Amino acid sequence: MPERMALTLRRRRLPLTALIDVIFLLLLFFMLSSTFVRQGELPLDLAMGGMPSAPETPPAFVQLRANDLRLDAARVTVEGLQIELAARGEGLALLALGEGVNAQAFAEVLQAVQSVPGWRLAVLGTTP
Repeated sequence: MPERMALTLRRRRLPLTALIDVIFLLLLFFMLSSTFVRQGELPLDLAMGGMPSAPETPPAFVQLRANDLRLDAARVTVEGLQIELAARGEGLALLALGEGVNAQAFAEVLQAVQSVPGWRLAVLGTTP
């Protein structure tokens, strides 16, 4: 019996796997519940249909490809696009993106159309 009482207490190691899981869940919770500052946000409308009223002018069809920008099938520059849209008054520009278009070119066209007063931009999607 004295041997039973003389049992030495062994230190158990703390399992780190459970601790890492708890830390990961806390990190995930705080990342998803926090609000991030949106500095470079680009506002745009997706062409989903259901416009409240028909525009006075017909929509301008803008095609953006990897090395090409067209307005109603005529090749233009970004500055030329702004000039043409300003001459038409106001309306809706429908933007179709081609294969291989980078984000910089898309942002330039988006900014160019939105800088013309009275024009909105709707993105249609990719074209072959």
